[in-house]
Amino acid sequence: MARTRHFHLDQGGHSVTVNVGPGRSGEIELLVNGKVIGYVGHHDTGTTVLTGELPEDPPRLFHVRVRQPRLAPLRAACVFEMDGVERPMSERSVV
Repeated sequence: MARTRHFHLDQGGHSVTVNVGPGRSGEIELLVNGKVIGYVGHHDTGTTVLTGELPEDPPRLFHVRVRQPRLAPLRAACVFEMDGVERPMSERSVV
């Protein structure tokens, strides 16, 4: 049974979370400090890019790439990119 996947990282004192809905075309939410700042309701398999800003002065732009594999055994992956530096986001379990 498919389940929602949660990816997370801390960046400069801010919490960045990505929730990927069940299935390979489910919704994707991008949260910063617990607030939804980006949303994709339905997407195809492959890579989906969401853009956000960290609430700093001035705000800092970043991108998150969510990779939804076309083949069922592979798992979703999420990468955070800011200022040309990429960091994989860790998947976390939510009980």
